[in-house]
Amino acid sequence: MSNTLHTLDLPLKKINSGKVREMFEVDEDTLLIVTTDRLSAFDVILPDPIPNKGKVLNLMSLFWFGFFGETVKNALIEDHVAGDLPALAGLSDEEKLDLTGRSVLMKKAEVFPVECIVRGYLAGSGYKDYMKTGAVCGHKLPEGMQKAQKLPQPIFTPSTKATEGHDENISVEQAAEIIGEENAKKLEELSLKIYTQAADYAFDKGIIIADTKFEFGLLDGEIVLIDEVLTPDSSRFWPADQVEAGQEPPSFDKQIVRNFLEESGWDKTPPGPKLPEDVLAMTSHAYVTIFSRIAGPEIAEAILK
Repeated sequence: MSNTLHTLDLPLKKINSGKVREMFEVDEDTLLIVTTDRLSAFDVILPDPIPNKGKVLNLMSLFWFGFFGETVKNALIEDHVAGDLPALAGLSDEEKLDLTGRSVLMKKAEVFPVECIVRGYLAGSGYKDYMKTGAVCGHKLPEGMQKAQKLPQPIFTPSTKATEGHDENISVEQAAEIIGEENAKKLEELSLKIYTQAADYAFDKGIIIADTKFEFGLLDGEIVLIDEVLTPDSSRFWPADQVEAGQEPPSFDKQIVRNFLEESGWDKTPPGPKLPEDVLAMTSHAYVTIFSRIAGPEIAEAILK
């Protein structure tokens, strides 16, 4: 499969190479963030890129930034193709092409070292936690709930933000110890607000957002979104008309890859296994499909062709 980007080097200072994103310093206040087509599962970067994945993640985040507008602040400076930006004018045509559709300029912010997770349905590690304890990350739930069942109300379940290895679920009280009680309370309120508004919008499009995670930072004393928002990498998207409590729903996210890996016998330690062509194609199709459903087919077709 062609037209993918797995790794990237530019004549700029690279300050971080994450599971999916490459981060470069443009100047003392500005970051260039490039979303590759890498995919990580169980905190391991897999060797095969997913076609169109990086562009979908980048463009979906930009859609949601626009959707929330000024009601939810973010650190975005510029969402344009990098070739037109004076600060990046020295890049080659090939480098500019690599950035097209998958790059943004962001203001540097002081990052909160916690992941802000909101769960609206019983799924993933939350379901496993519930089966063991009757609770999800300390939130006691009614007895007898089933996989994929809607929770009585969305819950905030933060986790640590690990630079290596696995993130760990923590309580709101533990989050408060890390970032301060006032910040923890604000992040919980903001996360639940964003999730609820997005979930209502998506449901009108026939999509359930089962859960999602956000990352925030402080910029000029204000809390702002600093990373991808409501994408297939950070969220579970289900077709609303195919969700049945007790059953694993079909998904428009990387659950397709997780399911394959769970059945493959892989021990979830590096290196990750190669993915079959049909799994790559199914995952790419799922990412493009959910972008089309959320943002509109005209937008998706125009920028992904």
